[in-house]
Amino acid sequence: MSFSYPVMLDLGDVPVLVVGGGLVATRKAEGLVAAGARVTVVAPLVREELVAIAAEVRRRAYQPSDIDGHRLVMTATDDPEVNARVADDATRAGVWVNSADDPANCTFILPAVARRGPLVVSVSSGGASPALATHLRDEILHCVLAPGVEQAAEELAAHRSALKADGVSTESVQWGDRVRAALARWRVTPPAAERSCSGGRG
Repeated sequence: MSFSYPVMLDLGDVPVLVVGGGLVATRKAEGLVAAGARVTVVAPLVREELVAIAAEVRRRAYQPSDIDGHRLVMTATDDPEVNARVADDATRAGVWVNSADDPANCTFILPAVARRGPLVVSVSSGGASPALATHLRDEILHCVLAPGVEQAAEELAAHRSALKADGVSTESVQWGDRVRAALARWRVTPPAAERSCSGGRG
């Protein structure tokens, strides 16, 4: 049995195609734009919220040539045949594709994501149960990525940069005590490793 291989993509100014103009397509585009992607949307009808954030909007039916020049493709129309055709065209063109709620036509799966400052935690079920992944993401956001953890992350990043500037290998540093001290300093209490998630939310 094979498993998904998790990566964090740098999408700064990367051209990404979104096929579809509805609510699901809008949500996908919002995440892409937040990551810095340059989003082109193709759909006969496009929500105004999507128009406002897209770099380009093509108000027409999808054509295979729309994939040209794009590094990622996401399809989220209300027509399964269109979604499957887009996925097939992208796969044959060697472009990674995600088809909404259709793992069989995906070459990558979108995880549920929790963010606080520079910290990003993603949870994926490999497409088997997005609802469970979302539930666990919410648990992590409320119980592990507590308010203040982003400041702790920034403090530790600054300390790491200072060590590197002094020629110290950060791989040789014992970070455990430093992490605990930073969490305590920013009142991320109790520390994430000692927190009982479900018990703490009652």
